[in-house]
Amino acid sequence: MAFKTSVQKYSGSIYNLELGTGENTLALGGQNVFPFYSFDGDTGSGTKIGLEILDVYPENWVKGLKELYGSVVGNTVEWAKYVEEKFAPDFICLRFEGADPNGLNKSFEECATLAKEVANAVKLPLVIAGTQNYEKDLKLFEKVAQELEGKNVLLLSAVEDNYKNVAAAGVTAYKHKVAAESSVDINLAKQLNILINQLEVKNENIVMNVGTAPVGYGFEYVASTIDRIRLAALGQNDKTLQMPIITPVAFDTWDVKESASTEEDSPEWGCQEERGIAMEVSTAASVIAVGSDAVVLRHPRSAETIRALVNNLK
Repeated sequence: MAFKTSVQKYSGSIYNLELGTGENTLALGGQNVFPFYSFDGDTGSGTKIGLEILDVYPENWVKGLKELYGSVVGNTVEWAKYVEEKFAPDFICLRFEGADPNGLNKSFEECATLAKEVANAVKLPLVIAGTQNYEKDLKLFEKVAQELEGKNVLLLSAVEDNYKNVAAAGVTAYKHKVAAESSVDINLAKQLNILINQLEVKNENIVMNVGTAPVGYGFEYVASTIDRIRLAALGQNDKTLQMPIITPVAFDTWDVKESASTEEDSPEWGCQEERGIAMEVSTAASVIAVGSDAVVLRHPRSAETIRALVNNLK
């Protein structure tokens, strides 16, 4: 008797979302199975990998990474062009660290102008990240969304404290996409999606940022949360959880002690740059395995490694 492979069919699927415009449009989602389960069904558009750049000189980044980029990190527009030409990620994440009120506190107008310059200089889709100061981000996203009208960017992220303004400006007024950010909890993720839906923002314009943690730092909560979200979306056909998921891995992995401790402080741990890459790769590989559709990374070598992993698991 011939062996017959068992196939797991699900009633639900993940919404297909598009970023960018024209021939460089990027698709997220579209799958009706778990990650890399191509033997069960359609895996959708696959995992997308983005590289992070800043609006200011990356003073706190590891020396080896700053040396890799060289002088371009002194000019955000040139940095974006270099990333696109040299490393060809799926998208670029422009993070406005310089807008932080506790730092340089750059104006909304200055940030919006820079975002437009970057958007006009590259072909890749853009993800715009704020300061994590939700009051500042509210106005920042509004101004950037207005300046980038027609570019179809992703605003990362809308939270419970500012989602009304961010989603309304980003999606309803200026036709972008918005990431709904919650804190590693399926119920909070679902609640925020529903609240954004009530603003007449359709699911296909929403990405979920359900939170992250570096491996070894409570990552099991992240893994179980994403797993439960995917089970509900696919198995229970829960449309309030059927959005693609993006995980800004770089925002956390380079700040933990294994990555941040210098070689002078911890000589027994070896090269700081290699430690940071290892932490970033380990975390990115893990979130992709449990269901994240896109990851934001910092080091090009991390992106290269994750790209190889994804390609070999197709």
